[in-house]
Amino acid sequence: MAFQLGDDDAQGMNEMNLIPLIDVMLVLMIIFLLTATVLNPTVPLDLPKTSATVNETPPEVIQISIDKDAELFWDDKSISMEALQARLQQEANAGKEPSIQLRADKDSKYDTVAQVLAATSQAGLTKIAFVNQ
Repeated sequence: MAFQLGDDDAQGMNEMNLIPLIDVMLVLMIIFLLTATVLNPTVPLDLPKTSATVNETPPEVIQISIDKDAELFWDDKSISMEALQARLQQEANAGKEPSIQLRADKDSKYDTVAQVLAATSQAGLTKIAFVNQ
């Protein structure tokens, strides 16, 4: 006399249920992420206080403007092409490496802009920025 529950053709479990394992791994991952962001692995230091400050001189900026009549301006003073070349060479020889901001009117001739760029290149100045609105 045999005692049997269920069907005769019922087979045992063929696969492992991974859902509980995935749940446990997700919970562990969340705990790890939370503790990793809260704990900051730095060495506690008491740094000395000083009164020294970094004195960095701002770079010199030269504005060269070209109006629609091909007239040149150094900052706000009118200048000729020959005087511009001499002043650029003088600035390059001073060793300051100034930054040049070239402001050209939209109706100015490209030839004048090209001459100013050539003059700065001949002087050895390489920091040139085109200013627009």
